[in-house]
Order: sequence, then C-alpha cells, then structure tokens
Amino acid sequence: MDKNNIQKMWIADQGDGTYKNPILYTDYSDPDAIRMGEDYFMIASSFCNSPAVPLLHSRDLVNWKVINYIIDKLPFPYYDKPKHGCGTWAPSIRFHEGVYYAFIPFPDEGIMMCSTTDPWGKWSEPSFVREVVGWIDPCPFWDDDGKAYMVTAFARSRIGFKSFLYMSPIEPDCSGVLGDGQFIYDGHATQPTIEGPKLYKRNGYYYIFAPAGGVKPGWQVVLRSKNIYGPYEEKIVLHQGNSPINGPHQGAWVDTPSGEDWFLHFQDVGNAGRIVHLQPMRWVDDWPVIGVNDVDGCGEPVLRYQKPDVGAVYPIDAPEDSDFFESDKLGLQWQWNANYKEDWYSVGEGKLTLYAKPCDPGTQLCDVPNLLIQKWPAPEFKVTACLHLDQLEEGDVAGMVSQCGHYNGLLAIKQDGRLTLQQRTGNWTKDDEIRADLGEVEQDTLYICMKVKDSLLVSYEIGYDEAHLEPVGEVYEASPGRWVGVKVGLAAFNEKNTEGGKMTADYFVFESLD
Repeated sequence: MDKNNIQKMWIADQGDGTYKNPILYTDYSDPDAIRMGEDYFMIASSFCNSPAVPLLHSRDLVNWKVINYIIDKLPFPYYDKPKHGCGTWAPSIRFHEGVYYAFIPFPDEGIMMCSTTDPWGKWSEPSFVREVVGWIDPCPFWDDDGKAYMVTAFARSRIGFKSFLYMSPIEPDCSGVLGDGQFIYDGHATQPTIEGPKLYKRNGYYYIFAPAGGVKPGWQVVLRSKNIYGPYEEKIVLHQGNSPINGPHQGAWVDTPSGEDWFLHFQDVGNAGRIVHLQPMRWVDDWPVIGVNDVDGCGEPVLRYQKPDVGAVYPIDAPEDSDFFESDKLGLQWQWNANYKEDWYSVGEGKLTLYAKPCDPGTQLCDVPNLLIQKWPAPEFKVTACLHLDQLEEGDVAGMVSQCGHYNGLLAIKQDGRLTLQQRTGNWTKDDEIRADLGEVEQDTLYICMKVKDSLLVSYEIGYDEAHLEPVGEVYEASPGRWVGVKVGLAAFNEKNTEGGKMTADYFVFESLD
C-alpha cells in the first residue's frame, strides 16, 4: 500500500474561498464550540466509547483536526463493558478566567465537569457538578457580576419527562450547584422535545440556543430574556426549508476576530451518524438569523458558502482516518468499544498489535469490549487492512468489524489448530447473531477490504496479496446504533476465555470506491 497516494475521504474546503456542507461527514454528534483568539475548539459526545469526548481544533471553522480527548476512561467500572446509548451525552465547552471547562452529562449518573489550562494537555478527572439521574445537555455561564449558572434539559427515558429547561446557580469554579434552581421554560406547547441548550449574553439579553421538534425532523429555536430566569421569548431561527438538510439540530454560536457570526450544528443522516454543518449567521433586531433564504427571521441551511473571514488562509485538511501505525501512540481517530486497558494493544514502527483477550464464547460481536473502532469518514468508501494471523492461538477470533445497530464482522477463527473464515451478523438489541463459515484461511497474512456503498451496503473482499482481492460472504445492510453512527475497525479476542495470542496489522487504509 503506497502511503503517498492516500487521501482523506471528505474535504469540505473547496480551495477557492468556499466550503461545502457538511464540513465533517463524520459522527461528531452534539457539537459545541468556542473561539479563543484565533483558535476554535469543538467537542462532541461519544457515549460508551473510550477515550471519551473528542476535542477538535480549527483556525478557520472549516478544516478541523482531533487533538485530544477530554476523558481517558469513563469513571465508573461498569463501563468496562459496552453500555450502548449510555455514557457521555451532549457536552459543552467554555473558557473562564484562564480555565477551559467541559460540562459532560452522564444521563444515568449526573452532570460532570473536567477542566484544564491547556486543551492539548491533560484534562482533570471528571467530577460531579450534580449527581442526579436524567439531567442532560448542561451548559455553564458566568454573568457580568461573577455569578455562575448552568442550564440543562431532561431525558424522558431516565426521568420520565422532557421538553423543559432548568436553570441552576452553581459555584463559580463549577465544583457544584448552589441549592435548587428553577424551571425556566416549558416547550410542550410550541417547542416539543426542546433540549441541548447553550447559554449566551448579548446586548443585555440572555440567549438560549436550543433545538426542538426531535432530531431528524426538528429545527433550531432561540429563546431570549432580560432576566436569566425568564420569562423567555421564543423564535425559530433555522429549519430545513427547501434544503436537503433535515432537522438542523443543536450546536454552537461562534464569531470571528473580524466580527462575523457563525453557527455549527449537526444533522442526523442515519448510518454515518450526526455529521457537522457550518451556517452563516447574522443579527436582526437582537435576534439571530441562521442560514440563508430567511423568511421572518428563520433561515435554511447552505450547501456551499464563502468561508469565514478569519484573516488568513489555512491548509486544507480533515481529521485522521487511515493509519500506518508509525507513531508510538494510538492515533486519535481510534476509540474502543468500552473502557480500554493498556495491555489490549501495542503500536509503533509500522505495526499495530492487538492481543486476543478473554471473552465469553456467548458474547455477541457488538458487545466485545476490545473492539478498536473509528467513525465513518464519508458516505461511501473502502477500507483495507493487512493482517498477520500467524500468532493466533486456540480459540482466538480476529479480523475486521462493522460496529453498529445491525453489525457485522469478517473474522479468522483458530480452532483445532486450523484457521477458518467466518462472517458474523446480528443486531445489538437481539440475541440472534448468525455465524456463517466461509472456508479455510489459506495463508497467515490476510488482506481484508470492506466496502461501504450508498451509506448502507457493506461487503467484503479478501486475498493473500493486496493486488488480488475477491468478494466473500454476504452483503448486508448496516443500521445505526443507539444514538451513534456505524463504526469500522479491528478485533482480536479469545472465546475460550483464556489469554490468547495476537494479531498484527500493517495498515488500515481508507480509499474511494473504484
């Protein structure tokens, strides 16, 4: 595989002063962002995967890179196994008096906070702002008088109700709440399922940017009041309109040093997850107008637009996807299916080694903790891995996986001293995994190529040199998981529940479909 010919799968910057939406065709769901000088920082939810809560950086709002994770491992031992749909939900990021704060909701545990003075460095271990079930989507805010507040929403699946927003006074250092707050908005009548609130202040108004109407069919609403506890006026400022961008959902208002205003938000496209868009924004009569073709102050999303004026031109780039494993650290494009352990892998000098850790033979593929996975980087692609299987031991299972709601994997099985190929398919909500045998693996070095077509169809090819691959197994239809898009990756585990051998990989490379 010639690494010099490898290109990123999705580039938003068109190279002519314009960009296309989405700016990230990747599942960075529930984004929030801030600007510090010439730097933009964006975080996103990541549920039960670790490391958790990716942190991205940009200088122009179009070209982004993952630079860190806020949380290394989820701070509860039961996340050592996958808990689909649980873990870190919609976070927020803010800067106050020299400190960066990330507020992260765990819907089953409470609102937690991490902080740092260096976003590229180590963040503090998560600590509770409030230990409570069913509170979600927190956003902190410091007022002109130094008092601090936190606005939150509610998850009906945990607490029994939704469509309310709540304001809590908190310690200025975010170490906890200061007594009870109060409900400040009821969206049942006009803004059902209001959630994801982000709190700002401008021209004497408190503004809450919040999506409503549900994820796929919804819209973006803005509330404003002269009093932080309300009452709040409301206005829908962004909807799908005549665009193909359904349910423009929660995100962040940011500005540029030149004074432009922009809005980042996500769109749920199903299998690829919740992808990120960038919309122009302006103010009219102290209300934000987002997008274009606005009618009565409500705009619709753009497909292509002039890039933000940030005073400079920056290199065209995108988050990492392909990996030749040349670093001594795992690339930031990778996450694990649960809290990881250091002895699951080693990496460097052009090799990734995955150690086949004990796993109950009845465990469905989607529930194996040490799946090494990453997000789809585009709606269509192929990804090829060169895998060495000569050090697998009895009971080991190793290969490529598609992790999602309707999941799939192409795996080599070491049994009775022989290597055989098996395709596993199932649904994470059911105990119905199908294991189809596909014959012997004839050599110890196996090339596996997964193809994704039309954001739906997943198929495999294999071979014993990278130039000659043949189709194998069944084509299957992927489906998203619990709040997450489909992920692709590698696996190595032992189904005899003992310490097994290991699989090594030379590369994991994304390319466009032929």
